Amino acid sequence: MSIKIDTSHPVERYARDVISGAIVASKWVILACKRHVLDLAEGTGRGLYFDTAAAQRTIDFFKFLKHSKGKWAGESFALEPWQQFIVYSIFGWKHKADGMRRYRTAHVEVARKNGKTTLWAGVGLYLFFADGEPGAEVYCAATKKDQAKILFSEAERMRSASPGLKKRIASFRNNMNIVGTASKFEPLGADEDTLDGLNPHGALVDELHAHKTRGLWDVLETALGARRQPLMAAITTAGSDRESICWKQHEYGEKVLEGINHDDTFFVFIACIDEEDDWEDERNWIKGNPNLGVSISVEDLRDRALKAKQMPSARNSFLRLRLNKWTNSETAAIKAEDWRECVGFSLAGKDAKVLRGEVEKQLEGRECFETVDLASTEDIACSGKLFPPLEEGEPYIFIPHFYVPEERLDEKIKQWRQPYDVWAREGWITATDGNVIDYDVIQEQVLSDFERYQVRELAFDPWNATQFINGLQKAGIAIEKMVKFPQTLTTFAEPTKQLLEVLIPNRRIAHLGNPVLAWMASNLLTKSDSNGNMRPVKGTGIGKIDGIVALIMGLGRAIADGGSSASVYENRGVITL
Repeated sequence: MSIKIDTSHPVERYARDVISGAIVASKWVILACKRHVLDLAEGTGRGLYFDTAAAQRTIDFFKFLKHSKGKWAGESFALEPWQQFIVYSIFGWKHKADGMRRYRTAHVEVARKNGKTTLWAGVGLYLFFADGEPGAEVYCAATKKDQAKILFSEAERMRSASPGLKKRIASFRNNMNIVGTASKFEPLGADEDTLDGLNPHGALVDELHAHKTRGLWDVLETALGARRQPLMAAITTAGSDRESICWKQHEYGEKVLEGINHDDTFFVFIACIDEEDDWEDERNWIKGNPNLGVSISVEDLRDRALKAKQMPSARNSFLRLRLNKWTNSETAAIKAEDWRECVGFSLAGKDAKVLRGEVEKQLEGRECFETVDLASTEDIACSGKLFPPLEEGEPYIFIPHFYVPEERLDEKIKQWRQPYDVWAREGWITATDGNVIDYDVIQEQVLSDFERYQVRELAFDPWNATQFINGLQKAGIAIEKMVKFPQTLTTFAEPTKQLLEVLIPNRRIAHLGNPVLAWMASNLLTKSDSNGNMRPVKGTGIGKIDGIVALIMGLGRAIADGGSSASVYENRGVITL
């Protein structure tokens, strides 16, 4: 027996329009709508029924809420059809046996700027204030409490902007409560000192893709057991970590929608471009952005798409954050043609090595930042000097020196299939005696650089560098000149972004045609966190990136230093070759 329902209801029309293709949607949203329609036909056999009045009551609740920011500030909240579908489904489906809600877990993925925070702030207020649960505890949760406060603050602003809610709900710092009912709504972070004693009726976990472990999720899920009809919801954008709790939930949700996993308690809504879609085709963008034309403009997406086309380092972020597509955490960073155009000077028939010598001579006496990436003693190491521009618009000039143990040249040729022997013969690589890198040779180069140029700082990776740094001190280099540059996201994020998104696209890096550095540039990948911060990484078995790492280290110190001394620029002229 099918469930009797008004098929003219806006949500019912939405579901059928998605299924028919009248509304463009992802494969997973289509399957979510098909699931709803199929359950209307077959759900009674599994003890389900649809409570239209309860579903509509939840949708109507949003009419009492007001937007607090942006162009709709002060206006009542009007749910878009896709948002109505989520609320309608979660709060309308129930069990015939006890009248309690069917869905206990919801997994909702949608791209950024599509109103996730506002929608779920309203859902949290409903669970807290209007769901009829005695002593309701509702938590918006995230990896850090400050992140959780974003959703909570939106809910609190809604409460303040709605006279009826403001009259009935008390608000204190990081807490809303209803006097006399012991109901509360609070932000909660995985960084809390303790997560004991929780008894949630609602747990809204924000940006689940950012959770490195499943600890907070498991604590909240376990604590739900004492409630009659609790709701655990993941609200997230796509991620990149295929080992994360978010991917496990995503993968499970896909199987539920495909009918492989049979779970009547798990609601799934995944708005994303499909696997076979051309991400550059604007017609597909609405799949990950159901609020396109409402809270997000196609012009904004066009601008970001253009950047993604031009800069490989920005592509994964666009796919993941703006089209809600799960990506690999690593992405190719530099286009070969962009790197080739960053020589910085006209070769005009010169050999690149000759150009390097001429530039080094003209740079004598100028300020620079020295960098050292010692790597392993058996592979390749790099020292380098980065010269900041004298005038705005001029390039940074980077001159690296590479070192390899002479007895391992053949081994490296076979391992990386690169002409290490030719590079050594032409002077791009210094082959040091023996089967390990002779750090004394690197030290001699660094000391020479200190004599020829005005080195503001020497940046070094502290790992395995103690003996090397002690040697430089003994040779007379002041300890204040040497700065640790740990290989962390914090230290690499800004200079990596500047290199890949500003300097290379605008041809403001001059590498003088160094072939070893070009090979390393082609090997560079980046790994991003949930906020789009990136750091350099090398792909397994791809090749070395030490020279690019040294370049980024120098750039990081130049940025931290604010550039260079004007007095030196005044004394030295612009290079002319």
